[in-house]
This record gives sequence, structure tokens and C-alpha cells, in this order.
Amino acid sequence: MTAVSAVPTVMAGPDRLGRSLRDVRISVTDRCNFRCPYCMPKARFGPGHRFLPRAEALDAGEIVRLAGVFASLGATKIRLTGGEPLLRTDLAEIVGGIAELGVPDIALTTNGALLRRWADRLRDAGLQRVTVSLDSLDPAVFTAMSDSRIELREVLDGIAAAREAGLEPIKLNCVVQRGVNEDGLLDLVGFARREGLGLRCIEYMDVGATNRWRPADVVSGEEILERVRRVYPLLEETPDPTAVARTYRFADGAGDLGVITSVSRPFCGDCTRARLGVDGKLYTCLFATSGIDLREPLRSGADDDTLRRIVADRWKRRDDRYSELRGLGIADGERIEMSYIGG
Repeated sequence: MTAVSAVPTVMAGPDRLGRSLRDVRISVTDRCNFRCPYCMPKARFGPGHRFLPRAEALDAGEIVRLAGVFASLGATKIRLTGGEPLLRTDLAEIVGGIAELGVPDIALTTNGALLRRWADRLRDAGLQRVTVSLDSLDPAVFTAMSDSRIELREVLDGIAAAREAGLEPIKLNCVVQRGVNEDGLLDLVGFARREGLGLRCIEYMDVGATNRWRPADVVSGEEILERVRRVYPLLEETPDPTAVARTYRFADGAGDLGVITSVSRPFCGDCTRARLGVDGKLYTCLFATSGIDLREPLRSGADDDTLRRIVADRWKRRDDRYSELRGLGIADGERIEMSYIGG
């Protein structure tokens, strides 16, 4: 694996809206064993879909080297995503390399189906915590929303394996869609409370161009909170300006609930997040229409200082605020699919 040069941390920001770089999401694969309609619908990502050729994807050493570049520019959180990152056979090597950089917060987002076979290896490599996407505890709804042959019990077993391995705190992500899974929300809340898991409810978003998103399908954060409060009293926590979720504690002390309101209550002004696509492109927004190529200079022999300058320059010119513009009715452009740059 290519060594990352040891350098003093140099801050990359702020961008044009005063936001500093703190959090990086790295997509390690565009492949997934689920076909969730809100992310990778089969109509687009079916048997004939051409995924990125492996030679065009960043290898483990390249991912670690770019992670080091981001860390030297001030990033303190690195989350590995996909696609489904557990499909990548060298994932433990990637985690281990990032851990050696001294990044204080290394996390993974996964659908959990393969977590039983990976949990111990990832913990030993240096992974600290996991977030598992789980949209329903109803087997029929789970199957419809994952559009796969994978059974709900495999994901639940993966969550148990993560706990046994000490990959905590464990969080659950639930995309709430009207007419699809909102009626099972309280069951998921009860499960998270019993199991000591954090739950993050996410408004259904118009990521990419293939999920046929409609505003009418969004269950707003306020409606989600109202449903939960009818059964479980909530206390709002002091806002964390670096977090995307509004977080609430259950009044009886049994855990917490987060609500991510990118549609109804955008938080662009507090976004400190960059994204590295599986193809080595840097994106500065989940709703980006394009990215800048880091793979080409990396493979052409650019040193770390050159890579830092490229990233820092792009970050300083960043003015993304798609969710706010959507709310004003003036956002446009075909966006990158979420499976290419992570959630």
C-alpha cells in the first residue's frame, strides 16, 4: 500500500458560505446486493447495468492515500459507504490503512446483510462504529423496499454481530416514505429502544435521477416526530452544528432519535461534508451534478501537496446549497446517483 506523507494539518476552508471541511464520505464500490427503489431501482440497475470496471475504481492504496489528504486538510470523520461496502473484498485493508492515519472517527454505512462475516475483521482493522440501513421490521415491507432475496433476519443477525464485535454505538437509518413504510415506524422505534440502538429517520430525498421522487411521497420530519411523540415523549438535545440530524432523547432515558430533514428543513448552511466517489471524483454535495477528478492526477504521479492543493481549491470555491434552492423552487440539473457517492 502506498504510504501517505506525514504532514502538518492544513485547513481547507472555509468555503464561500463559511463552512469548513470536517467530514468525508468515501464510496468504495458502486455495486450493491439490494435494489432499493429510492436508491438503485431495478429498472435502471438491472442485470444489464454496466457498473464501473474495477480497473477504473480506486484501489485500496489510492483510497487510503486520498483519505490521508483529506485528513491533512482538517477532516476528522471518515465514513466508508457504497453501494454496499461489504461487497469489497479488501475492505479490511482499507479500514486498516485509514486507521493508521490517526483519523479519530472511522465509521461504515451498510445494509447489514453481510455484517456477520465482516464484523470481527473490521473491528480488528480499526473500524469504530457502524450504521445499518433498515427501513422496516415487517418482512414483506423489508423485501419490497430492498427488492432482493435477502431476508430481514440476515440484517438483524448482522446488527447482533456488530454489537458482539464492539462496533458501537450502532445506528439505524430509516428512509420514511409515504404509503410504503411509515405505518411501521413505531415498531422500528420500539426495536431501537429495546436493543439500545440509535435511530435516524430520513426524509425521502430526490437523490439522483432514477428514483421517481415526488414531494407527495415525503413524510416530513415534523410528522415523524408527531407520530413518535404520541407514544414516546421526546426531549430535544442541544444542536450539534456538525450533525445533519436533529436529535432527541426519549424522556425515559431509553436512547435517542434523530430526524434528517433535507427536504422540509434544509441544513445546507451547516454542511461540512465532502464525498469521494468510487471513480476518484470529488463531490461537494450529495445532490451534485458533477465532480472533479482526483484519480487522474493521483495515477499520473501527483505528490500529496499537489493533491491537497486541488482539494483545498475546490473546497474554497464550494457554494453548494441544493436543498435550500429546492425549497425556493430554483434547483435544477441531473444529479449523480447516490450509489456512486454514498448517502
